[in-house]
Amino acid sequence: MAGSQPEIATFAAGCFWGVEHIFLKHYPIAQNKGILRTAVGYTGGKPDATNPDYRTVCTGTTDHAESLRIEFDPAVVSYAELVEFFYRTHDPTTLNSQGADVGTQYRSAIFYHSPAQLETAQRVTAEVQKKHFEPIGKKIVTQIVSAGEWWDAEEYHQEYLHKNPTGYQCPTHRLHW
Repeated sequence: MAGSQPEIATFAAGCFWGVEHIFLKHYPIAQNKGILRTAVGYTGGKPDATNPDYRTVCTGTTDHAESLRIEFDPAVVSYAELVEFFYRTHDPTTLNSQGADVGTQYRSAIFYHSPAQLETAQRVTAEVQKKHFEPIGKKIVTQIVSAGEWWDAEEYHQEYLHKNPTGYQCPTHRLHW
């Protein structure tokens, strides 16, 4: 690992199956493109909503987002590159929804893990807004908030679309530019 310490990036962009799938499709672990490990799970919820499960999160009562946690090697792929890729792979202009998936658990969010990640997320968001969304008259509504407690989703959700290639995939999870 060229002497660098792995870092964590956490993103929410709709159904976590599709978010994980598109990141791993373009940054396959076996090809050493910087992603070391991924997990889907829940974060960003109410402080008293601990150990959430899929059924409870889907009710919207816990305020958790379906999220992807990426362990990455910053010597191979930068956090800024991952943030820009996050924006390329969903519609960050829709509040609490992606495609037909509607609810706070499907919101667009960046959960930063350090002041440097916050600065990078804000800078890349402004750049993406100006380059890709201002010209079409849309505004990014992605939340940029401090990462809180994380809970892994149930095992059957992990790499779901690799295990179930014909499973449901939100049509917004594609490369938009």
